[in-house]
Amino acid sequence: MALKIEDYAIIGDTHTAALVGRDGSIDWLCLPRLDSPACFANLLGNEENGYWRIAPKGGAAKTTRRYRGDTLILETTFETADGAVTLIDFMPWRRSTRHADVIRIVRGDRGVVTMEMRLALRFAHGRSVPWVQRAEHGITAIAGPDGVEIHTDVQMHGENFQTVAEFEVEAGKEHSFRLHWHLSHEDSGAELDPNNALCETEERWKAWSAQYTGNGVYRDQAMRSLITLKALTYSPTGGIAAAATTSLPEDIGGTRNWDYRFCWLRDATFTLYAMLVSGFHSEAKAWREWLLRAVAGNPQDVQVLYGLSGERLQPEFEVPWLSGYEGSVPVRIGNAAHSQLQLDVFGEVMDALHTASRLGVRPTKQEWAVQRALLGFLEDHWQEPDEGLWEVRGGRRHFTHSRVMAWVAFDRAVKAVERFGMDGPVDRWRRLRAEVHAEVCDKGFSQSRNAFVQYYGADDLDASLLMIPMVGFLPATDPRVRGTVEAVKENLMADGLVRRYDTSKGTDGLPGDEGTFLACSFWYADNLHLAGRDAEAKEMFEHLLSLCNDVGLLSEEWGPNDKRLLGNFPQAFSHVALINTAHNLGGPSEPTKQRAEG
Repeated sequence: MALKIEDYAIIGDTHTAALVGRDGSIDWLCLPRLDSPACFANLLGNEENGYWRIAPKGGAAKTTRRYRGDTLILETTFETADGAVTLIDFMPWRRSTRHADVIRIVRGDRGVVTMEMRLALRFAHGRSVPWVQRAEHGITAIAGPDGVEIHTDVQMHGENFQTVAEFEVEAGKEHSFRLHWHLSHEDSGAELDPNNALCETEERWKAWSAQYTGNGVYRDQAMRSLITLKALTYSPTGGIAAAATTSLPEDIGGTRNWDYRFCWLRDATFTLYAMLVSGFHSEAKAWREWLLRAVAGNPQDVQVLYGLSGERLQPEFEVPWLSGYEGSVPVRIGNAAHSQLQLDVFGEVMDALHTASRLGVRPTKQEWAVQRALLGFLEDHWQEPDEGLWEVRGGRRHFTHSRVMAWVAFDRAVKAVERFGMDGPVDRWRRLRAEVHAEVCDKGFSQSRNAFVQYYGADDLDASLLMIPMVGFLPATDPRVRGTVEAVKENLMADGLVRRYDTSKGTDGLPGDEGTFLACSFWYADNLHLAGRDAEAKEMFEHLLSLCNDVGLLSEEWGPNDKRLLGNFPQAFSHVALINTAHNLGGPSEPTKQRAEG
């Protein structure tokens, strides 16, 4: 039986990441990057698709786990009738894109425990069985471009195309395993002592975490979310993946299964806020530079998502040999949304760069030239229908949120001239800003609903419109905003959380249902805060925090019926929203207020 999504934890090396189950099994790992083909794909199939389990033989009577302080070093403690052991999992910070390591140390805590190790390497998303040979240090495995070595002091042997071992661990003793990946046509690289690597990795994480400037009530939850964002960062370029996984379903057994191992422009502003107000300026600058490189070129070619290095072509295809998480198929690689028109991203890019300027990362002439080009395209196209923030596949519409973000783009352009002395046709931008604002208030607001609606002429609600006061389009106290917040509460709430929109109407062109959307639920709390309803906002936020798993991680959605996390995991958008709401409600910084002020 598959583990639930919340039964996993993440480890990573700022290039890629792995998901480790509560049962001691690494069931998802892509090498050498987050978006590379998986070599452990049990998460989306079965053990024949690759996994690496280390656990007590016969199971454990009790299992607990934690991260070691403000690090990404995971400690899982298994207690049995014979004693207790702790499995320490981590990935050393990488010095090269051509090598990667996963280290697992089994430490005896009490008594003597018999452990079992089972390893099945399967490259090409769980399809390719490598050629495995014995070696002095353990084994080597090769499949095409991928080379892997397993270094251990434990005797291993082959069994049914897997590598297995059984060993005892006494109190005070340790056994270690090192998986080392390298390009198969190159030397495997330098030796690495597991315990030295553990000490160095812990020090690196502590030094990085020490940059955090927040000390509010929710300090620990925000810090864990920031560490998770770092785990999803591809450090050579600064790109931040939306999640570590692909195809974890938004509805168990359904088809809403997408690949999120890419970088979305829509995440830009929220991510910059989260990093800058938390003190992580180097990461914010790296993300900003990634953003500028990604959108450089002809503005009509701007995409909604890119690869970790800014790659543009991300063709979507299905992997039929993987049976899907709990039978949820298809399993998809790539994401066809890269070819959609989503006009809101122009506003997100402008807002992100404006935010960076306000918080101390001043624009360059080259950056402003890129923004001018984006604005020129938006001037000619802002009135066109698009696929919108939620990447619908049911046809283009005049989405209200897209128009609001067009207003944001022109508003931030005006303020770049007024506040930072940039050059540009400010009078024309002011006229466009006013024109967009008037149109949204006229066509995007429903008198009968007393709320802003999903698209012009519709009756449907959309939680993206909770962004209206957060971007400064209207104040939170405006009657139309209050009406929208109440309409969302009455019509899109389930189990105290917010759905993106009503999927039952089929307007998104997709079959099936989905859970409540966690980022939208954080936005709801932010709206309550901006309206001065702090007690309600904190109640909502505490409810959201209660949905984090035992090590502080969130996926994209929450299933209100079966009470479990849904969607790709861990999800950057959810954790970014958590950080910003934590600062609003429990710390000295107020990012949504700053954003609303523009």
